[in-house]
Amino acid sequence: MTNGLSAAAQPHAGVAEPAPDRIVSVSMAPYDGYHLAQALASLASIGATHVEPAFIVGYTDPFTEDAFLPERAAQFRRQVEASGLGCLAMSSHMDLGAPGALEIFTRRMEFAAGIGARVIATNAAIRPNAAAFFSSMETLVPLAERLGIVIALENPGDGRDNVFNTAADGLELVARFGSPHVRLNYDAANTASHRPSFGDFAADAILALPASAHAHIKDLCATDKGWFFTPIGDGVIGCDRILDALVQYRGLPVSIEMPLRFHRNAKAQPVRREQPVPLAEIEAALSRSLAFVRERLGRNQGRGRLP
Repeated sequence: MTNGLSAAAQPHAGVAEPAPDRIVSVSMAPYDGYHLAQALASLASIGATHVEPAFIVGYTDPFTEDAFLPERAAQFRRQVEASGLGCLAMSSHMDLGAPGALEIFTRRMEFAAGIGARVIATNAAIRPNAAAFFSSMETLVPLAERLGIVIALENPGDGRDNVFNTAADGLELVARFGSPHVRLNYDAANTASHRPSFGDFAADAILALPASAHAHIKDLCATDKGWFFTPIGDGVIGCDRILDALVQYRGLPVSIEMPLRFHRNAKAQPVRREQPVPLAEIEAALSRSLAFVRERLGRNQGRGRLP
């Protein structure tokens, strides 16, 4: 683990604030390799108001299923509250059609509810696991209703054919389940590596908004070595267009996700750095991104309509 906190890079002074009914969270993904207390203190120091915990196998420091015990949830919640941050959403991506997924994701849903989150983001399933996915959801949807949380299905970025590849697939899934507890958490940067020939990634994200409970705002640049994540607005995704479109959905929460410690190679597979990203680099990138997102949402404040 990396120790110590750097001086935070501060957001630009005087930027417009987003509408007060919209929560802008920041994912803990860039803090891969840091202790929870360090990450929370850093987020608070750069002016974040909400944190999105990230428990994603292979993308962050290894963890066991013991991480989701009830006592761990209570401890996690106390630390978040002590930092002065809120927690609306949690990421815990997995294939819900894989063997053992029902039991595993049940624990993660209970943990999410235990830390106060109201949204849990996950992948659906690769196409060969479709039948098992729909079978698992027969149990998971009623559980979400009892826990008072939303399962927010997210499109993947690894290139493997999935039940949810693009917005059209997601819209179909939401209609099929017909429950307010199953919605989308569309990520346009995932589509860039998952379906690079698709073209207009921002347009597909905008198409998904009516069926979304949450949205990941993530940017990247494409090179011959793969896809590398950047501060919001610096990449090729068109995050400005997505944020502008959100004016029509004033209450829809978003989260800045920037997994700086890894990139996707030319085959769309994640490659993780050996060492954590320096804290000063994380804070500078997140501060710039927060300023960009808040300014873009704030400039449209009051001009939209509720869906």
